Amino acid sequence: MKAIKKFFSNFFSSLFRKKSQVKLGLYGPPNGGKTTLANRICEDWLGEEMGSVSAMAHETREVTIKEQVTIKAKDGRELSFNLVDTPGIATKIDYEEFLKAGIKEKDAKERAKEATKGVIDAIKWLDDMDAVVIVLDSTKDPYSQVNITIVGNLQARDIPVLLVANKIDLKKSDIKKIKAAFPQYDVIGISAKHGKNIEEFYEALFEVTK
Repeated sequence: MKAIKKFFSNFFSSLFRKKSQVKLGLYGPPNGGKTTLANRICEDWLGEEMGSVSAMAHETREVTIKEQVTIKAKDGRELSFNLVDTPGIATKIDYEEFLKAGIKEKDAKERAKEATKGVIDAIKWLDDMDAVVIVLDSTKDPYSQVNITIVGNLQARDIPVLLVANKIDLKKSDIKKIKAAFPQYDVIGISAKHGKNIEEFYEALFEVTK
């Protein structure tokens, strides 16, 4: 009888552990560097990329998940999570954006449709997130309708947030503007492309996922 109880106890505890796997979402406007950061994380800790990176807006048009990413802190702590890379959030997606990139009209309209669905799915996925990293291009004005929409959705759900000011390797980068726009969040300045300050970013992940 004790053996049976022990079996079920271990079974349900392992089941609970699986369900409690932290889901860490990468959110932000198009071309902020979400997928570049996702690739940096996956390359550093898994030795492989997460997805393709493109200069074209809305290139990521569906939610992408990389399971069981484990990072380690200098003091020996470990953090395991499922990394969720989401399409760039936009309040308006026009197929003409794709036409300007040289894509034929039929394909452009299809891409716009896929991108719109991707944004809707990304917002829905917020309900499953345990913590979110908002990735912003630090060379651009943070006071945008898109950024305010993202932050509003997160605040409404009371989800822990780490705000990343990406592209600090560029001359126009201005982290102070991002800190002033969203003083309620911790802001880490990084270059996902070149790995600058990436260790500070990893340390901050331990705090936001507590």
